[in-house]
Amino acid sequence: MPLDVTIAVHVGCGVVAVACGPGAMLTRKGSRRHRGFGRIYLGALLGLGLTAPVLAAVDWAHRWHLAVLGGLALGAATAGAAAVRLLRPIRLAVHITGMGTAYVVMLTAFYVDNGPRLPLWDQLPPIVFWVLPAAVGTPVLLGALHRHRGGRPPARPT
Repeated sequence: MPLDVTIAVHVGCGVVAVACGPGAMLTRKGSRRHRGFGRIYLGALLGLGLTAPVLAAVDWAHRWHLAVLGGLALGAATAGAAAVRLLRPIRLAVHITGMGTAYVVMLTAFYVDNGPRLPLWDQLPPIVFWVLPAAVGTPVLLGALHRHRGGRPPARPT
């Protein structure tokens, strides 16, 4: 696949994953809408995970970590998706942790790669790109785990 097509697939998958992640997060767990957003998110993350090493290989010395982050995000999401087959209440905690961690790692990869070229973000030290997604995402993830700690999702309209 030509590099420009790989970039287009990667960017498209990134946009879809960034949009579908919150779609799944904000809909009632177990609902048709939640599962639909989750499947699309997982597919887009698969596209990101498969194209990341190809794009990193273009400048491996400076971008190898993006292939690692892509693999970590894909692995976390796979574990989160597979967790729905576990017994309650552990399955919900593993599912939320896996999918949420994948989202945070995906955003980390985006900011590490693109942050230095974004307006205003280019003024920040590089460590911020590595830490900020986890600093924002961890409390959100812990809050979700706390809300769903009994293994049953709260009643919410879809």
